[in-house]
Amino acid sequence: MARRFEIVDAKTRQYRRFNAEGRQLTVCLNPPTDASDAVSHFLASVNDLIESVLTDVGDSDMVGITIQNQINQNDKPIGTSFRRKHQLSEDVIWSVFDRVSQSNSRFNVLDTLVVIVHSVKMPGGFGKHALKSMGRPLSTMVHLKKSIVEVKTEENCLAPALVIAIAKVENDPNYKAYINGRKIRHVVQTLLDATGIDLSNGGGIPELMRFQEHFLQYKIVVYHGLSCVRRADRLL
Repeated sequence: MARRFEIVDAKTRQYRRFNAEGRQLTVCLNPPTDASDAVSHFLASVNDLIESVLTDVGDSDMVGITIQNQINQNDKPIGTSFRRKHQLSEDVIWSVFDRVSQSNSRFNVLDTLVVIVHSVKMPGGFGKHALKSMGRPLSTMVHLKKSIVEVKTEENCLAPALVIAIAKVENDPNYKAYINGRKIRHVVQTLLDATGIDLSNGGGIPELMRFQEHFLQYKIVVYHGLSCVRRADRLL
């Protein structure tokens, strides 16, 4: 799909004292292929634009956005109040543009827009009271929750993950060494030799099924994300 806008100019400023960042983008909207569908094109263009400027913003970060027509600087910019990124729904964005009809501002399909985005990263320490996961990346959560173990290997992490999980369940004295990347290479190679599984090109569902056939006394469950509510005995 062709991109609906082009970034003409971009400026970024860091406010380290406040753990904040300001970005000013001058954006030119591309013309629609069908002039009779100009309104829908404008809506889609702005949606794509907002999604693009928020790509590097964390879900829990506080974000404020203002938009102004470049060729009509006398108009006051329209914008959103500061709120978390995940609260910036499409309805919120378009409620901002609804204000245009109540003001002297104007936005056309081929306008060049000046978009200013201010984002503030919210503090998140590693203390015992900071266990909420919303908006936090996995690299942060591994420090907060003892139930999450980061597999320290650059490739073929499937087999090491199973070795570490089994070591935890069986109270293997080498468990801590395994999670720190020590003493585990030989154990992983022994497992691969015993199962005949080749992970040189990565692992997927077929390899998981073969591992499950090998570890009949366990049940391997794969979760996507951190919202794991299912519990069972001896889950890996």
